[in-house]
Amino acid sequence: MRSDVIRKALAPALVATLLPCVAFAQAAAPAKLDSGDTAWMLTATMLVLLMTIPGLALFYGGMVRAKNLLSVLMQCFAITALVTVLWVVYGYSAAFDNTGMTAGTTNLHSFVGGLGHAMLAGLKPDSLYNTIPEAVFVMFQMTFAIITPALIVGAIAERMKFSALLVFTALWFTLVYLPIAHMVWGGPGSFLGDLGVLDFAGGTVVHINAGIAGLVGCLVIGKRRGYPSTPMPPHNLGYTLVGASMLWLGWFGFNAGSAVAANGSAGMAMLVTQIATAAAAIGWTAIEWITHRRPSVLGIASGAVAGLVAITPAAGTCGPGAALVLGLVAGIVCFFCATRLKRRFGYDDSLDVFGVHAIAGIIGALLTGPFAAPTLGGFGTVTDLGLQLWIQFKGVAFTVVYSAVLSYAIFKGIAVTMGLRVDEEQEQVGLDIALHEERGYNLS
Repeated sequence: MRSDVIRKALAPALVATLLPCVAFAQAAAPAKLDSGDTAWMLTATMLVLLMTIPGLALFYGGMVRAKNLLSVLMQCFAITALVTVLWVVYGYSAAFDNTGMTAGTTNLHSFVGGLGHAMLAGLKPDSLYNTIPEAVFVMFQMTFAIITPALIVGAIAERMKFSALLVFTALWFTLVYLPIAHMVWGGPGSFLGDLGVLDFAGGTVVHINAGIAGLVGCLVIGKRRGYPSTPMPPHNLGYTLVGASMLWLGWFGFNAGSAVAANGSAGMAMLVTQIATAAAAIGWTAIEWITHRRPSVLGIASGAVAGLVAITPAAGTCGPGAALVLGLVAGIVCFFCATRLKRRFGYDDSLDVFGVHAIAGIIGALLTGPFAAPTLGGFGTVTDLGLQLWIQFKGVAFTVVYSAVLSYAIFKGIAVTMGLRVDEEQEQVGLDIALHEERGYNLS
């Protein structure tokens, strides 16, 4: 009886003593590789690379004139190679090195990472990022870094020097993409991350960033000769539709892969991606049918891409109903921005990078806030819809201003040093022959 009394008296003290030890042991438990997560992330990484080569290359290549087909394919392919090398040398480190970062503290490390992982220093086969090999995470994020500057190609297509494009890509990747990626995804202590900006898979980092740079680029470099009086129809819409289909497929890796695990979040991200894309394609086609009295292949492909862009930042937190609304809104708004807005202001955004990527990215980034709330069917922790919308707006505004200012400086710097565009004769002949001495089609 006495032993029972002693045991009951000591039990709380023993629990209080041992519980912190158990908690510490759990917290200190090393990360463990998960083969299912790893298999999915290997697949997702290949899907995202597919988005650039050949997906984006064909999507853009079909929309230009036949004499410029190879130039666009070459630009996308070369950007893939160049950014890969830069990512290894310093890119991954500048984007994801969190040395010196502390949650709630703003310092230099909040805006750009250090060089502790330059040349992928310290990366080993058994290095882990959560439950996957860090090498897979390095490669996955590399594919994001590749496609972002490649998107800009569409805004300045058919008139920019290849050499100037390579220099621009290297500078823009270094001064614009890497800091924005770090500010959003750098972890506790990152500038936009600490602000509370939600961006699951790259609405700000990829699409607003590239779309704004594309608008700045087409304004600085000027219109194509003959635009808009000379007809410049797409030379092969079959390529464009195939490219759009590859983008749709690859985007499952882009969005669902951003869960960095084979789990429920990845599954929901895949579902809402499909829903938003289909809704945007229907929305664009419907409004085009009403406005122009006919639905076009280019329209439904562009609408699908608008939906893919819009759902990107929200894919990890919004529900199916919100995805439907988000897609419809993006498809309809982007139709007007890619047609009437461009004609109204007269800028030559050749393949509608601003009208689709920037606009849909802004729509998606803003609506990510309220649609993350459980009260609207979301899966986030948002309780104050107005506050989160304001936070998202600040993230969008910062990205727009940062990308616009730095992109303008880079374009103007290249313009006054080596020149941005080909001469009149080269543009008339076409970039395939003028810059590469090759033809996309030899029909003789």
